[in-house]
Amino acid sequence: MAKGFYRLGCDIGGTFTDFVLVNDRAGEFYVFKCLTTPADPSEAVERGIQVLMDQIPGPKPAIDEIIHGTTLVINAIIERKGAKTGLITTRGFRDVLELGRELRYDAYDIFSEYPPPLVPRALRMEVDERIASDGRVIQELSHDDVRRSLSQLRGLGIESLAVCLINSYRNPVHERQIKAIVEREAPGLFLSTSFEVLPQIREYERTCTTATNAYVKPITARYLKKLSARLESQGFGGKLYIMLSSGGITSVETAREFPVRIIESGPTAAVIASQHYGRMFKIPDIFCFDMGGTTAKASLIENGVIARGREYEVGGSISAGSRLIRGAGELLRIADAGR
Repeated sequence: MAKGFYRLGCDIGGTFTDFVLVNDRAGEFYVFKCLTTPADPSEAVERGIQVLMDQIPGPKPAIDEIIHGTTLVINAIIERKGAKTGLITTRGFRDVLELGRELRYDAYDIFSEYPPPLVPRALRMEVDERIASDGRVIQELSHDDVRRSLSQLRGLGIESLAVCLINSYRNPVHERQIKAIVEREAPGLFLSTSFEVLPQIREYERTCTTATNAYVKPITARYLKKLSARLESQGFGGKLYIMLSSGGITSVETAREFPVRIIESGPTAAVIASQHYGRMFKIPDIFCFDMGGTTAKASLIENGVIARGREYEVGGSISAGSRLIRGAGELLRIADAGR
């Protein structure tokens, strides 16, 4: 295909898949929308690219760059369609996901309920080990505990495993040992370790974020693999980037390893676009609302600046009327920039 200075923006939602193809040299763009193909969302991407290519007169140009956003990850969490996930943690910290911050999100609702943890208690195992708050090793890791826990979890049919040990953000030596054991004895198991996903203080936030990463890792990896294969079959030889929740972009490899970072990739792109048009038309204060088939997202832009936070919640309580109350959903924390 001829060189064309073309870039493609693609957003996959629960109902529709949207495309914008831009010719940077001529300033021309083409748009297309089609139904998402839930069984294999990459099929809709392939179909949309073919339609857009047919709209361009003359020799078919090469697409130099694709930037891809999606709500597939967040939808999997909200709809509870992620992988069967296990958790290995320090002895005594098995119930961190239920304990949370030990606060009721609605103190006056006696019927309030929390959504069940993504990792049920039966799939959470404890091992003997202890790292002090300053990183000192107080108790060495029991490798026998790790092997026994891994064997039990595999027997229960887990597809993905999260590992989150106390104070491993200060010294990940024991998590590294568990990672080595898992990679050696269960190489086909998807693995998420907290020292790689979120090396930050606070056990609940770190455990919840790592467990969520593990929960959506298999479906994200399979999707990105299929997407890359379909693009390659169409002759795409450019760069494929995935939109981050922070508003930046990352490689397919990073998105596959840390899907928790792309949970809000689709909605984030809409907010950035709203900020851009707000500046064009000199509208500093904007309420951005994105209605999808599965989820609805909102953001406030004040004085031309997007509001940003270090943590956010996905989903919400199963109690009617409590879904928008802070503390009722799955808490996720954002990793430091550059990690």
